[in-house]
Amino acid sequence: MVVSGVLMQIDLAVYDLVKKFGEFTAVDRVSFEVEKGRFFSILGPSGCGKTTMLRMIAGFTEPTEGRIEIGGKDIAGMLPNKRPVNLIFQNLALFPMMNVAENIAFGLKRRKEKKAVIQRKVEEILDRVSLPGFEEKKIDQLSGGQKQRIAIARSLVLDPTVLLLDEPLGALDLKLREQMKVELKTLQNNVGTTFVYITHDQSEALVMSDHVAVMNKGQFEQIDTPTRLYSEPRTPFVARFVGDNNQWQSRVKEIQAPYALLEADANLQFKVVISRDISIGSRVDLFIRPEALVIKPDEPMRDMNRFEVQVKAILFDGANSRMLANVVGSNREFKIALPQTHQYDDVKPGDVLEIGWNYASGTYFPTARDIS
Repeated sequence: MVVSGVLMQIDLAVYDLVKKFGEFTAVDRVSFEVEKGRFFSILGPSGCGKTTMLRMIAGFTEPTEGRIEIGGKDIAGMLPNKRPVNLIFQNLALFPMMNVAENIAFGLKRRKEKKAVIQRKVEEILDRVSLPGFEEKKIDQLSGGQKQRIAIARSLVLDPTVLLLDEPLGALDLKLREQMKVELKTLQNNVGTTFVYITHDQSEALVMSDHVAVMNKGQFEQIDTPTRLYSEPRTPFVARFVGDNNQWQSRVKEIQAPYALLEADANLQFKVVISRDISIGSRVDLFIRPEALVIKPDEPMRDMNRFEVQVKAILFDGANSRMLANVVGSNREFKIALPQTHQYDDVKPGDVLEIGWNYASGTYFPTARDIS
């Protein structure tokens, strides 16, 4: 693969991968490549096929069709223990009767490496995961985050081409999970190993990944950087699943390039910048992020849709606090992000406020079904 004139090494390549269980297709012709040293995440809801995908790469499940290459080599028919990958599960599968050094050395001993080599590699990998001197610690003496790092160290000491991680943070409490997102990304940067990470948690994927594949019903809807996934979703599913969004069902009333005028529910009309093909009378689903909505916009602000809402509730969540409101005179409910200032501390349920959003802040997609 060549990017900007530079030849990039591909550690993992998947081509037209299919997995069927009887009449059910769990993975439906998925193709992607992961460059060496990247943190690549597969993000999707439960049952979308992401774990099946990971198990096929690891060798625990045989594909129905398609090809998997690791380090440029087709691994069809290769046993799991012969593949240059390691898989870390949510439960970590550390051996409680062994100390840290014995856990990390387990795979090296099975390879029949020399004792001195094993000792050196264990010490080196503990340094790389920022746990030097932990060789004699028992597993039950470790914190949840330390156990995560030991599980990763046990895999990395075997020098896999690709490290596969199956929702490894799912069993942790919220605060530790937030801490481990940063630690995992830092660790991956430090060791340089290619990570392929699956999760249903969008925050994990967006914070840690170089690229994210959003999976739905066995297919990839979009592969992109976290920034572009959030700001430029290519499908309605990605717009709904990645981040928070308000959605309006609308019809195209007028087209005057570069804008289109949409008639939305709750008797609202919005202007949007034309970003994809539409025609007068066609139905579209309009999406607007809560943080794109401006409370009490200044009068001089141009290119802005404006309407009134009645405050229903304040949903306090620190930096993620939201206002829940209805369009005045209707039951149309949506969320508005609250800025991290105290200027709206006096706002209370029942208050009527003007809301605005810039014409370029909305994104729309043709409606897949009739909304009449």
